[in-house]
Amino acid sequence: MVKIRLKRIGSKRNASYRIIVSDSKRAPQGYFVEELGFFDPTTEPETYNIDEEKALKWLNNGAKPSDTVKTLLKKSGVMAKYHGNE
Repeated sequence: MVKIRLKRIGSKRNASYRIIVSDSKRAPQGYFVEELGFFDPTTEPETYNIDEEKALKWLNNGAKPSDTVKTLLKKSGVMAKYHGNE
């Protein structure tokens, strides 16, 4: 199964994340299929950027987003354009 999830990058106490597509059986810090954007919770307000076209492509192909990524997709308006079962 393919998942859309976060990959942690950055130094100690200064975390930022990349939004990636990867196989659910692999570690999030390991191999990934494609990078969709980034998320930085340390800034005020939180900063994120998602490639809408790529995200919709993967959602339509059956990729399941994690809870945090699903929230980010809703904030960016991608989930409103996605016509899946959710």
